[in-house]
Amino acid sequence: MATTDIQKTPFVRELASSDRKTRDKALESLTLFLKARKDLSLLELLKVWKGLFFCFYHSDRPLTQQALARSLSYSLVPSLPRESRLRFLRAFWITIGREFHALDRLRLDKYLYLIRCYVGVAFEIYLKGKINDKSDNEQEDSTEKHEEEEENKKRKRKGDEKSNNGKRRKQSEENSENNGKGSSSERDGKWTELESYISLLEKGPLCPINFDPSEKKPKSNEDITMPHGPDGLRYHITDIWLDELEKVLSSNDDGDQDGKTEEVSLKDRLDVPIGLLLRPFERLRKESQTKSVRMKVVSEVLEDERLADWGFRERKKVRSNESEDDEEDEDEDDEWGGFDD
Repeated sequence: MATTDIQKTPFVRELASSDRKTRDKALESLTLFLKARKDLSLLELLKVWKGLFFCFYHSDRPLTQQALARSLSYSLVPSLPRESRLRFLRAFWITIGREFHALDRLRLDKYLYLIRCYVGVAFEIYLKGKINDKSDNEQEDSTEKHEEEEENKKRKRKGDEKSNNGKRRKQSEENSENNGKGSSSERDGKWTELESYISLLEKGPLCPINFDPSEKKPKSNEDITMPHGPDGLRYHITDIWLDELEKVLSSNDDGDQDGKTEEVSLKDRLDVPIGLLLRPFERLRKESQTKSVRMKVVSEVLEDERLADWGFRERKKVRSNESEDDEEDEDEDDEWGGFDD
């Protein structure tokens, strides 16, 4: 049903039109269509992204390109239904992985900006609003423990007056344990969508292997394999990863405004799943067959100074170069000054 609807809608074909008015009208129709549909398959979204790719391909002038890139990312993606949002992002990365080699140098910059926007909007969706202040989480934990303790005291008092107090104590302990497990599972489940998105990137542009002969062929349209890499796409994502992450962290962190938490690191203020966010790059560092990719990942992400500023990494100790400077001074003194007059 949905396949026939997409084939009948003209905006998929009109997105690739060379006429700007036709493309803008098709983009508005597409936005309304995607907001209303939750059952679009991956194959159908790939057809949509084929039209969007060439719609962006024909856009000219830097301001127009930037406005279109932001409307396709920051305006469109958050408005999509939650059920189809991850499939839409998957279709984007599949399309970019397929077409990246075909981009000429004149159009490469605008597609790199589009990729930056999609990395940023993913952080906006899966991180912003969830990296709450750790003090709030601690207050919630303390209130929950206090309530549980009061309930246990009441049950113990009632249990002392009755003969079957032992059974009730066991039940109260089991209930408290179950409540603790439930609260911890809810916190762990906070990052399930982010983990699904990170796993998507690990299978596609951030996969350490360009070609895997053991990879099974897809059995259905919903099991379409993602292109691995290429290296140029890996380089760009590595360059912009911490930049886009810093924007989200700075928007959630208001500790510097009070002036009281300047000495407290961001790690202690915000609940950031940094291990999950750096997992693809740790894997690239260990498993990538390209030395330049491994060096790029280490220099641009894993050993970036911002991780030390935020408190997630220890700052490297700078070795004293006094001995080297002394040797250079001695070498300068020992230099031959030429013939005397």
